[in-house]
Formats: sequence, structure tokens, C-alpha cells
Amino acid sequence: MQAFQLEEHPHQRLNILTGEWVLVSPHRTKRPWNGKVEKVDSDPLPAYDATCYLCPGNSRMGGELNPEYTEPFAFTNDFGALMADTPAGADQADQLLHARSVKGICRVVCFSPRHDLTMPLLEVADIRKVIGLWETEFRSLAADPDIKYVQVFENKGDIMGCSNPHPHSQIWAASDVPAELMKETSHQKKYYETTGKSLLGSYLALELDKQERIVIENEHFVVLVPFWAVWPFETMVVSKRHVTDMTHFSEVEKMALSDILKRLTTRYDNLFETSFPYSAGMHQAPVNSGAHPEWHWHMHFYPPLLRSASVKKFMVGYELLASPQRDITPEWAAKKLQSLSEVHYSTEKLESVEKR
Repeated sequence: MQAFQLEEHPHQRLNILTGEWVLVSPHRTKRPWNGKVEKVDSDPLPAYDATCYLCPGNSRMGGELNPEYTEPFAFTNDFGALMADTPAGADQADQLLHARSVKGICRVVCFSPRHDLTMPLLEVADIRKVIGLWETEFRSLAADPDIKYVQVFENKGDIMGCSNPHPHSQIWAASDVPAELMKETSHQKKYYETTGKSLLGSYLALELDKQERIVIENEHFVVLVPFWAVWPFETMVVSKRHVTDMTHFSEVEKMALSDILKRLTTRYDNLFETSFPYSAGMHQAPVNSGAHPEWHWHMHFYPPLLRSASVKKFMVGYELLASPQRDITPEWAAKKLQSLSEVHYSTEKLESVEKR
């Protein structure tokens, strides 16, 4: 009888941060593909777009006028999902219908005045400025005692529902801790109370020892494909030092984070030679709810593309009704990302044309 092999046979993997399982079906990579093919927009963006409500000097959807900003720029979302003046209240019926008010604030952070410079196209020094503004916003929002969690995230690409191509991120600060963060808090706390160690610190040490899912690293951060990854080319950035949130990073660490984000996103773009779409976000300790020594800063990248720039993974059927599932193994995805250049494909093409 054939012995069980992770790279050949269907199996489940445990997400140690959430306690949930993912089904891995590596044999399915052999199946033919006749599914949906996405439209790929390859037209280059201009440096400035007069119709863009995020470009400097332009009017936003709510009527406000952007300043002629030259650095990363933040403002309150004109149509935020959370509102600071939501009144306290709840609604409950027969122990079956529960609703409660939530308040907060939604901020938008434009990476730069340039309409065409996504994260991999920015210089490391300019990414450092974005990180600086994220930290400033985090500190300001966390200073409000009503805020319990601050989520920094980016949706890149219209395939991820991004409503404006001008490179930007969002920060939602809410009066409750979201469900995903409650799960991560619970599992990190249980491990910390049992061992006195950081869950992700121990996991990172194991991954660095095995070298099976590491994509890139520098002195202070590691990018890896999680053992339990759901999305085809999902990655996680983990700080080597155990810190609870980004406010504890030193200047050297902030520069190292800038470096690692540029290198990772450049590899993503190079994978299918396209402006690679994803949803990405930092997970940090809740705020205004006591100490959380169990928390270890990390950042998730969830890209949807599967086989090419025009073929994405769909979370449907079994995945919606039962359990997440993936075909290519995390180990294969890590090796693929690891093999890519850190020189952006657009630069290589330009240099090739200039040499002719």
C-alpha cells in the first residue's frame, strides 16, 4: 500500500491562529481548466488623473478638495462603513435575533501623489513614509478609549473590489474586536499562557529550521507561505522580534519592513507579469483592553490569482458550505515565489527595449 504523502494525497491542515482546518487536494492540479477567465487590464496608468478623487488637488466624492499633497496623505473616508457618532443601542428578540450598535472611524491613506505607483513601484524610502503614516494613524485612533481594534489593510486591483486604482490603503477603527481577531487572540493567548512563548515566534523558528515554505527574509522580517494557507499564493509577513503592534518597531525595523514589502510585492507582480491583485492587512493586538503579551505582529497577503493573470480562485461550493480548500500545496507556492526576480518585470522590459 502506498504511503501517505503531503504533496500527493488529500489532507487537512490546521490553522494554528484560528483553530480552523483547510482541505488540501494536490492531485487536482492535474485537472483541465475550462472555467472563467478574467479580463486583464494592461493599459498603463497616468501619473496624474484629472478624474481621480484621490489625486492631489482633485475633488473627492463627498465634495471635499484634496490638498496638493506631495507625501502619503490620509483623510476620513467620505462614505465610511463605520461612523463615530453612532448612538449606543441593541436589539434582541427571543434569544434568537441579536443586534448591537458599533461605532468607529474609517480612514484612507494614499501611498503617494502618483496615480500610477503601486507598492512594488515605490522606492523603499517612500514605502517607509507610508509605514510612518500608518503608525501615526494607528496611534491617533488608538488614543480614543472607545476604539478596541485598528485594522490597517489594502485592497489592490478591481478584482478585489478596489473602487479606485490610485494606490491607497484603508484603516478601520472599531468599538469592538472583529471575529477573526478574536480567534487569533484566543489561540495566541492559550499558547502563551501554556508555554510563556509567542505562538508565531515558535512557529517562525520551526519554519526557518525546515526552510520548506520560506519565500524571503531580511534581518528583521520573514515572508513565508503559511502551512495552512488557503489562497494559492497566500503569504504572511512575520516580525522576527516578538512585538504586539507596529508602534514598538525601531527605526531599523521599519526600514526592514519597507524593504520586505517592496521585495514581496515585486515578486507578486513578476509571477504573472501583471499588477498583482490582493487583499493585505496587518494583524496587531487589540487596543484599550488591557495588555496582550501573547500577540505577535504579522501581516497577511491574500491574492486571488491561481493559474495566470486571468484565472482566479473562487471560494464557492464546498468552501462556502463546509471548509476552505486549495489545490497547489503551500510548499509548491513558496518555491514558485522564491524563484522569482526582485527586479520588477516592467523595468526589465524597459531595459530590454533600450538595449535594442
